[in-house]
Amino acid sequence: MKIRVWKLLSLPGFLCLIFMAAGCQDLVDEYTGKSPEDIKTINITMVAKSSNNPVFLSALVGAEAAAKNLSDKHSKIDINIDWRTPTTEDPQEQADRILNAVMDGTDAIIVSCSDKDILTAAINIAVDSGVPVMTFDSDAPESKRFAFYGPDDLEIGETVMSELATQMGEKGRVAVLAGNQSAPNLQKRVEGVLKEAENHAGIEIIGVFYHAENAEEAAAEVIRVNDAYPDLKGWAMVGGWPLFSDALLDKIDPQEIKIVAVDALPIQLHYVEKGIVPVLLGQPTFRWGKVPVEKIIDKIYLNEEVPVINQMRLFRVSMENLGGWSRQLRAWGYEDIPEKYLTM
Repeated sequence: MKIRVWKLLSLPGFLCLIFMAAGCQDLVDEYTGKSPEDIKTINITMVAKSSNNPVFLSALVGAEAAAKNLSDKHSKIDINIDWRTPTTEDPQEQADRILNAVMDGTDAIIVSCSDKDILTAAINIAVDSGVPVMTFDSDAPESKRFAFYGPDDLEIGETVMSELATQMGEKGRVAVLAGNQSAPNLQKRVEGVLKEAENHAGIEIIGVFYHAENAEEAAAEVIRVNDAYPDLKGWAMVGGWPLFSDALLDKIDPQEIKIVAVDALPIQLHYVEKGIVPVLLGQPTFRWGKVPVEKIIDKIYLNEEVPVINQMRLFRVSMENLGGWSRQLRAWGYEDIPEKYLTM
């Protein structure tokens, strides 16, 4: 993704460009000294779950940063990120966009799967057509994708519940906020929550609650459940959807209800500061885009072996390390971080 400045070597070169005379090759790249014919454009199609979810916009920033860095590093390639993510979560729309990208001649695809069955079929068609596919965040393990980058979702669910049980003093009624019921990664996280809850005799799971993955509907579901269960003492959130807005800031009494949630983007950090969410499990969502782009170039340009499973590590974020995490987010390119967090 280099921005190139082309220079003309001579007046005859300029004239031959104007008249498109055959055989003239006077254009050279200011950075590489190569003519345009020496540089291969690699188009990588990115299909995340939804473009209205901040975690996937973060992944796009990571993908674009990797594309620029790799284009600068390897002088003979220019990597372009083709963002084809639906506005709202729709697995069939994801599948259609993958197939359209194949028809348009994309060189590779990275995708976060909203539904593993629907996406498996599309991924297999792409791979059979000669287009390598890598998944991130949410996998389709039975597909022909060559690699996956993401966390151990069962372990995430277990960690959410373990942290929450500690915050609750090992007793009380808990609700699970679970997002899209069809998403394979979220299914595994819920499984982990329920499995870990069995290890805490004083914890009672009252139910698993699904919703569209946006801040408004997630917050509305939390408020609805809180009203329906006035004795609720905890929320195990396998995604941080309702925390992408301020809707719950004045709706949760941290003395009455404890919350542990996945994700720790800048907009969510004030929930930690105010004690409403004492622990966030931060996903390095910037790397959701960065790592798959790097792995695709390893595979299709450098002809290197890529591990099938590339595990992502989560970060425990609390008041104790809020400053350090904020500075890490800034290093990843986030600008909307309150200065007070950066100086902690």
